[in-house]
Amino acid sequence: MVQWLSLHGFVVLMAVGLFFVNTHTLHQRRHPSAAIAWLLSLALIPYVALPFYLLVGNRKLARPPPPVPMPQPAYVGYNAMQVLACRLGLPPPCDYLHFALHEDGAQSYHAMMALIDGATQTLDVCTFVLGRDALGRAICDRMAARAREGVRVRLIVDGVGRYLGRCMSLRRLRDSGVDVAIFIPPLASALPGRTNLRNHRKLVIADGERLWTGGRNLALEYFDHLAREVEGAAVWQDLTFELHGPIAQQAHSQFEQDWALARTSVPPSHSPAAALSTVTDPPPVQLLPSGPDQFEDTAYALIIAACYSARQRILVVTPYFVPDPPLRMALTLAARRGVVVDLLLPQRSNHALADLARSAALRELYTAGARIWLKPTMIHAKAMVFDTDLAFAGTKNLDERSLFLNFELLIAFYRTSDVQQFERWIDAQRADAMPFNARLPGPARQLAEGMARWLAFQL
Repeated sequence: MVQWLSLHGFVVLMAVGLFFVNTHTLHQRRHPSAAIAWLLSLALIPYVALPFYLLVGNRKLARPPPPVPMPQPAYVGYNAMQVLACRLGLPPPCDYLHFALHEDGAQSYHAMMALIDGATQTLDVCTFVLGRDALGRAICDRMAARAREGVRVRLIVDGVGRYLGRCMSLRRLRDSGVDVAIFIPPLASALPGRTNLRNHRKLVIADGERLWTGGRNLALEYFDHLAREVEGAAVWQDLTFELHGPIAQQAHSQFEQDWALARTSVPPSHSPAAALSTVTDPPPVQLLPSGPDQFEDTAYALIIAACYSARQRILVVTPYFVPDPPLRMALTLAARRGVVVDLLLPQRSNHALADLARSAALRELYTAGARIWLKPTMIHAKAMVFDTDLAFAGTKNLDERSLFLNFELLIAFYRTSDVQQFERWIDAQRADAMPFNARLPGPARQLAEGMARWLAFQL
């Protein structure tokens, strides 16, 4: 008995010690709820928790950045958000040749197909879900045709997202000459401890010059005009846009990094802060990748900073709203100091646990004076507008998995005319939304919400 207890104690000490060593040496910077959950599990049920930790326990791939050399890079002429993004190691702000926000699924679909058909040398596609439906088959047919015509076509599909799309067969694509990579397949990953990290980025890039991106996965429900034609299909509102020029070139460079990670499992190195030349007119857009390939929690830090910097209005649309305490406080304090905070959500999303977990944060924001709007249909768009000179749009939801675990991509827009386009689009989506009215929950509801929030980091 004593021998067994000694062996058990050794296993517990080894498991907990491994957690602390790994967290410290790899700079995991875990969310408090995740750290507490791991420690309790490793101490109480080490024989179950330790193998699971070795499988999914890491959330960062990027190496620590090198020391910042002196003198510091010059940022004369750039606004504070652009400087912060560069200091976090993100690509420098740049220009674009063309920008178009898609008003609905029909515009998005035709723009994406035109991009695919217009590629002359390379076509790069990244998606979380590739649906085994009419939309998924149409896109695969088009990619296969382009590959047969001599265009180099590459496709990245997330290893878990592939199953959510009901496992579209990729053999015909490969037989047609399309290069296909499955991003961190859950049962065959060469990245120990990273199986839980998902690539949520959505990109279609033609010739490294033209970019289509946003919230839409390549499945039927994300294109409302097509979903309405199929009986029983879900119909979602979503948001995508296209950009041509230098910003698309940066997105192409990010795709190359994702492709290398999917194919070789080599973690990326951290990018140093960009040294920028002095400008009189700051560039209008900036690529904001976030996730395990970034040493910092880049987009999360920028969103927090933007909330504290806002002076007139914050306008948010997201399908899932499970913010961590610092983000919730940033939005709440903005509302309390008189900033108009509008939050647009679906009345019911496709994730019941996320809907349950959001309730406490919604009540807190409502009490602080924020206006919360619940849309009767599912809205999957992800965008944030701050005052008249900043908008973030792309793939990032405001839940803790998207903020801290997923590979995500946002584009920052700094030109007032572009920011106003996102503002008008979100305001138009509020036309049929109902205002949220907070109600005090009973004990059973409070317990259920607390349990959901405890799981929120993994939702």
